[in-house]
Amino acid sequence: MCRFLVYKGREMFMSDLLTRSSRSLIQQSFKAREHAEPLNGDGFGVGWYAPEVDRIPCVFTSVQPAWSNRNLHRLAEKIRSSCFFAHVRAATPGLAVSEANCHPFQYDRFLWMHNGSINGFEKIKRRLRASLSDHVYGIIDGTTDSEHAFAVFLNRLLPRLKDYTLDDLIEAMNFTVLQIESWLQEAGVDVPSRCNFALTDGQSVLATKYVAVRDSDPLTLYVSSGERFELAGGEYRMRPTKRRAHAVIIASEPLTDNRDDWTPAPKNNLVVVTPELQIRYLPVA
Repeated sequence: MCRFLVYKGREMFMSDLLTRSSRSLIQQSFKAREHAEPLNGDGFGVGWYAPEVDRIPCVFTSVQPAWSNRNLHRLAEKIRSSCFFAHVRAATPGLAVSEANCHPFQYDRFLWMHNGSINGFEKIKRRLRASLSDHVYGIIDGTTDSEHAFAVFLNRLLPRLKDYTLDDLIEAMNFTVLQIESWLQEAGVDVPSRCNFALTDGQSVLATKYVAVRDSDPLTLYVSSGERFELAGGEYRMRPTKRRAHAVIIASEPLTDNRDDWTPAPKNNLVVVTPELQIRYLPVA
């Protein structure tokens, strides 16, 4: 069912989150602890920003399992960024294992990831694609429900792309989640769809913890914030701060064994991280 992480804050090496912490994303690729299926070996992807170059993120994906890709380990040791996404994939049965289907998906300055599945996607796919402009329709490269959800988001935002605000991003994300739920209801799908989406433009971050059937449980999502995420006394910890945060991590499950550093996001909420690293929780509505 995939695992992902988001980092926003002071520049840090990707390896501190991807490979070095006790429950790093690499560990979760073969031994996830908070999902019935512990294996996430159907590829991986990382996306990061280098604002000194330009605003467009770099993306590296592979269909290899994350734990066995030597290039991922080498790059993570050398790449520092103030904003990056990382994802390890467990492919939905029936969907191809290909680089086009590996997260994060990128368009212009945006990155998008998904943990979960849109159950009954095949029943709404034609309607979803028919709702898209020709431009956004042409952006879709793979076959996943995740990338199609990204297309719904982009289709909503695109008219405001040149001068959008954070509120516009929030509105487009809410629209995406609720529109997908509406299509599923109209198609008579009553199996829970779990939509933990993550989006960034390199400045702000949005992440949802959402399940479409309200009496069902969503997938896990945690938030950690503080001064910095660092190695201390042989263990990684989020150093606390009494002032505003300088580091924010959003992850499918904790990256360390210390639960005090990780706050579960509320069910059916949107986690918003502003460019100033303020964290807000908003009901998806």
